[in-house]
Amino acid sequence: MKNYEFIESALIHGGIYGDERTGAVNTPVYQTSTYMQDGLGKNRGYEYSRTGNPTREALELLIAELENGDAGFAFASGMAAITAVLSLFKSGDRIVISSNVYGGTFRVLDKVFQNFGFHYTIADTTDLEALSKVLTPDVKAFLIESPANPLLTVTDIKAVAELARSKGALLVVDNTFSTPYIQRPLELGADIVLHSATKYLGGHSDLIAGLVVVRSKELGERLHFIQNATGGILQPFDSFLLIRSIKTLSVRMDRHVENTLEIVKLLKGNDAIKTVYYPGLPDAQGYDINQKQAKNGGAMISFELQDGYDIRKFFESLKLIALAESLGGVESLVCHPATMTHASIPKEIREKVGITDGLIRLSVGIEHGKDIAKDLEQAIREAKL
Repeated sequence: MKNYEFIESALIHGGIYGDERTGAVNTPVYQTSTYMQDGLGKNRGYEYSRTGNPTREALELLIAELENGDAGFAFASGMAAITAVLSLFKSGDRIVISSNVYGGTFRVLDKVFQNFGFHYTIADTTDLEALSKVLTPDVKAFLIESPANPLLTVTDIKAVAELARSKGALLVVDNTFSTPYIQRPLELGADIVLHSATKYLGGHSDLIAGLVVVRSKELGERLHFIQNATGGILQPFDSFLLIRSIKTLSVRMDRHVENTLEIVKLLKGNDAIKTVYYPGLPDAQGYDINQKQAKNGGAMISFELQDGYDIRKFFESLKLIALAESLGGVESLVCHPATMTHASIPKEIREKVGITDGLIRLSVGIEHGKDIAKDLEQAIREAKL
């Protein structure tokens, strides 16, 4: 029986809390590859750690509870999680993906799964009419991000879920940017939700992990078979670290968002900034939808400098904010999507959807907001030609 009601408490007490045998408040790290059996066909719930490990199981139960799903699965990386989900489908199937989607997702579809007769279609998932036109009989799933990476476009998850269901297709939502603290796609009708847990769920830039949650027992059985058969599982110690990090998700996300609102205000008021992308702005694409399906706009911002500013000089002039891949850590990180996170997407596709060579993506950390603002302002000044 749960003795809590709110997600802030579930982050700490959800899944398997503590250790009944010793009273330890933290789930132990079961650093073992195998388990003694009591006889042929008689085990104590575990037989081999690729198939199941108590520490990983505690994490999997926790993320399933947080996303309000039937079962959770922990993988060695976000891409391992996406690969496992895509392995649910077969040759001849087609997946529809968002027009601005993480470059790694595009790459694995374009360079790996296409080799096995697997097809994909890129579509503007914010346009339901256009989306319905690409629903050919071979479409078996939609894979969307909302907000999407890196333009922060918002898709109506509930509406796309209804469209997918009407055609017998699944809806897969990458919830990395929002986390279950801000948005829960399964409650909006999605079938599968996945995370690069390396990002906000890990939160400290010290581990690589991927998580998947499914809404049905049937999907859970299929995905567990794939997880066990392909073996891309998260190791016990990283599972322990991730459980530890999730405990502080709510306080971290609140600070991330608080700082982000301050930075958005700064950027919007700076004449050097041409465009700001943030779903929490009233004039942003999908603002009203995001207000309905998410707690807030999150902590990711993308923006462009005006003509007459040197983007390279901007990056070189930053002193507090690090130029680095990834996002969602306690430290503020900035990246250049066209040459970093989305470099694997052909230039013509990038530019068509708005991922220009001048686009800057900022993951706002939990430093003092005024220090982040000061660093941005001085780097912008230094970038003026």
